[in-house]
Amino acid sequence: MPLYVISGGPGAGKTTLLTALQQAGFGAAEEVSRQLIREQVALGTDQVPWRDLAGFAELAMARMVVQHQAASQSSRTIFFDRGIPDVIGYMRVAGLAVPPAYYTTAAAYSYASPVLLAPPWAEIYVNDAERWQTFAEAQALYHTLRRTYQDLGFTVLDLPKVSVDERVAFVRKVVAT
Repeated sequence: MPLYVISGGPGAGKTTLLTALQQAGFGAAEEVSRQLIREQVALGTDQVPWRDLAGFAELAMARMVVQHQAASQSSRTIFFDRGIPDVIGYMRVAGLAVPPAYYTTAAAYSYASPVLLAPPWAEIYVNDAERWQTFAEAQALYHTLRRTYQDLGFTVLDLPKVSVDERVAFVRKVVAT
């Protein structure tokens, strides 16, 4: 079945939408970055995005490949809270060189189009233990992710800034066409 990505800057409602889609019967793949941040903080390593983004990106890329492989075995439509190209976008927004292997990996482990992009939404944005970016940084990441997915050949479709139920209805309509 198809594998879709819900991407965008932090704090734009991606995880909330993913949870609602899961409750509506779709498959869901949790955001790898949040899992890794919790693990790396617990281990006391420097491989967190705010200390060693390149090292963190390497961990995230490997974990996302495993996640993609597992989801590819499913007979259900799966929605990912961020996709492999997000790692490229994070490195780009930070001004880091993206290893060529990341582009090869993104091509080998692709997703269905369109990519659903959650735009910055100040009214719902909050920081938490894994979301350390400012709202301005979230906006910059959103624009970089849009360009990254487009550069990789994806159609990008913004999610509307509406209630969760209305977003679910929007997504249902998009994936039905």
